[in-house]
Amino acid sequence: MLGRQNKMKIKKKQWELILPVKLEELWDFFSVPDNLTKMTPENAGFRMISKLNGQKIFPGMLIEHEVRPILGIPLYWVTEIIHVEKPYTFIDKQLIGPYELWHHQHVFVAHENGVLMTDILHYKVGLGVLGTIANSLFVENKIEEIFDFRRDAAIKLFGKA
Repeated sequence: MLGRQNKMKIKKKQWELILPVKLEELWDFFSVPDNLTKMTPENAGFRMISKLNGQKIFPGMLIEHEVRPILGIPLYWVTEIIHVEKPYTFIDKQLIGPYELWHHQHVFVAHENGVLMTDILHYKVGLGVLGTIANSLFVENKIEEIFDFRRDAAIKLFGKA
């Protein structure tokens, strides 16, 4: 059919990890955007552009970064913190960047062994058929790699329940 586009559907990914810490301790770490550098693999080429000097998140906060996930090509990325419910959840949403949609919810729930940390990501690559192919070839794997690194970094920092 002419005019019909092959559009990639929104993808949902979810990761869970129990860490043996107090809820406030985990919140204090993850609510400071400067700590993103500790949670992102070097091969993602992540660089914080915003100078936040340890400032904690708040609704409406804009955070500028640069990433180089593929062939060292720099991509400008701006996220906005759109929701904060201290110390339980916050949501960041891409305003400018490589995705058509990026909506990342961070959830922290007290657990008998510490804190259950859950990341819920909804994303869409865009670019029609090309985006669907790119997602299958490398984007989805790169996202998994980044969140695997994030899990391992959290375990190194806080231990494993």
